[in-house]
Amino acid sequence: MNVTFLKWGAGSLALLVSATGATTTLLAQDPSSSQSSPAPSAPAAATEKKADPSIAERKENQQDRIANGVKSGQLTPGETANLEKKEAAINKETSADRAANGGKLTSAEKAQVNKQQNQVSKQIYTDKHNTNTAHYGNNKVGQRRENQQDRIANGVKSGQLTPSETGKLEKQQQGINKQVASDRKANGGTLNAAQKKQVNKEQNQASRNIYKKKHNAATQPNAKPKQ
Repeated sequence: MNVTFLKWGAGSLALLVSATGATTTLLAQDPSSSQSSPAPSAPAAATEKKADPSIAERKENQQDRIANGVKSGQLTPGETANLEKKEAAINKETSADRAANGGKLTSAEKAQVNKQQNQVSKQIYTDKHNTNTAHYGNNKVGQRRENQQDRIANGVKSGQLTPSETGKLEKQQQGINKQVASDRKANGGTLNAAQKKQVNKEQNQASRNIYKKKHNAATQPNAKPKQ
């Protein structure tokens, strides 16, 4: 009788251990357990936080590339004005989309902005690597024009000049450059005293415009504090 009891007890114990192990395995695999059920909204929230800054970073990168092209002379005032006109249009569209969507951009709007910035990026590369370059010369007129371009480039890089402001300033510089080229052509490649005086007057006006636009309230998001 005792032997039969011991055999029965050992078998029951083995069965109990086996059942317990199976239960433990099932619990570990249960998808409803607290360890394997992350909050479904967490990934979406993380993606949303990363998406908006990337748009700002992309805009800043484009502006840096334009500023470097202006400073190096790879971008002419006309090319720069055209590029900044496109950047200003993208910024305006982005602001309108945010205003209509509670301050955010939808996935489709983000994709559209990225597509537009890709197009501008290609245009920046093309303009910086074509045969058109800004030549200023070693004379006073040339040095003045180069100085103005350096000031504009610094304003773009610091964020003190918005794309719209930069486009207007570069359009003004483009007008002066065309006038200088026309005067030189009509005067055997040089400028007479009256023409130099006129160019200097126009550059004085452009200089004041650069200062005003760099020190007004309009800035890029990455702008450094104004002095």
